[in-house]
Amino acid sequence: MKPVVALVGRPNVGKSTLFNRIIGERRAIVEDIPGTTRDRLYAQAEWAGVPFILVDTGGLEIEVGRRSDRDSVAPLSVASADYVPAIRQQVRIAIEEADVVIFLVDAQEGLTPADQDVADLLRATHKPIILAVNKADNPSQEIAAVEFWALGLGEPHPISALHGRGIGDLLDAAVGRFPRQVEDAEGDAIRIAIVGRPNVGKSSLLNALLGQERAIVSEIPGTTRDAIDTELIWEGQRIILVDTAGIRRRGRIERGLEYYSVLRALRAIERADVVLLLVDAAEGVTAQDTHVAGHIVAEYKSVVVVVNKWDLVKKDAHTMDQYMHSVREALNFMDYAPVLFISAKTRQRVDQVIPTALRVYSERRQRVSTAELNRILQEAITAHPPPTKGKPLRFYYATQVGIEPPTFVFFVNDRELIHFSYERYLENVIRTHRLFEGTPIRLQFHDHSRLKRRQQRSISSVSERDADG
Repeated sequence: MKPVVALVGRPNVGKSTLFNRIIGERRAIVEDIPGTTRDRLYAQAEWAGVPFILVDTGGLEIEVGRRSDRDSVAPLSVASADYVPAIRQQVRIAIEEADVVIFLVDAQEGLTPADQDVADLLRATHKPIILAVNKADNPSQEIAAVEFWALGLGEPHPISALHGRGIGDLLDAAVGRFPRQVEDAEGDAIRIAIVGRPNVGKSSLLNALLGQERAIVSEIPGTTRDAIDTELIWEGQRIILVDTAGIRRRGRIERGLEYYSVLRALRAIERADVVLLLVDAAEGVTAQDTHVAGHIVAEYKSVVVVVNKWDLVKKDAHTMDQYMHSVREALNFMDYAPVLFISAKTRQRVDQVIPTALRVYSERRQRVSTAELNRILQEAITAHPPPTKGKPLRFYYATQVGIEPPTFVFFVNDRELIHFSYERYLENVIRTHRLFEGTPIRLQFHDHSRLKRRQQRSISSVSERDADG
């Protein structure tokens, strides 16, 4: 799984500015008003080739004079006072979820009692803490950052999130504290994550698959807060089922626990082999469902669309076909996914869920020989040559370089000539020969001339070594 980095500090020290700087886009709201950041933000980030999840948190302010009571907070303002307990709860959960915490302080204001309070709270978590002294916009302020050694959190890193000073060194320090990737203890187990928006029946499906009450089932949305892993042996195959909290669109996510349960669900998608995307048959595919599906596609995960609560739908001879058409239309960006209509409550067709997921997993590991792939490519080009605008696009050959997901590399004269529509055409042609049911496939295009130059450099190096020998 990708490590999680949480940005923590008292109000108005520049956490959102640093968040935007690291992810390279203006996503967090930046204002000079303490308490502006209330609904948490998360984003995919990368540094030195290492991907991670970055979480922006609200300003944390502990009431001075009551340091023994770590749950007391001072209101940021009359307008924001109602949000303070929620912000405090969010920050606590963010710290629990984080692998590394970046603690921001303000170089221009200097060391404050509130900084010491936050430092004491962070120290008690035993998490790796990176101390970032923000707003060190010039050399004199960088020198002044030494006073933050007094916090006892190690070396202060002077930065300017606004101007980009010192960000590289800060991220080097953070990445250096990431936990080492350990070998997968689940071995040959296939990981199947059950995801969807709240109250679509994820826990009910888990219980139906297990044949016993392993998860709490409730009509109250958001009952399942954490990802729950359960092992299942299916016809000799070890399976890890992951039930997750419901995912909502970012604007609908409530403050506190539900937000971070979303983060856990996204991490469950990340570590799954196959994802079961549950849809409520009574409501149809909603914008929230497509939002969840987008996360699955972005992670290149195999997927089965499971339409639950089918027992609640009034049916005639055409109902399933009509519903299938509406599902395909709404989720047209994952038209390769099989669709099942089930009722977890009545157990209708629940026995098809695991076999379908295993079939999809098998497709995810499928390989196409280079000879077959190039024959498919030649047929595709002959049937529908690539459009020409000036310089013609030429394909030389193709090969599959990986599985999970199946990944194909096409060598061309100029990859800049590849249009998205032709890339999609090639994918569809490949799927007509090999279905790759339920699994995305990745197409990559490399310039043949660059490959030849690399090969020539490699040959030259070998020749030079032979000559020296």
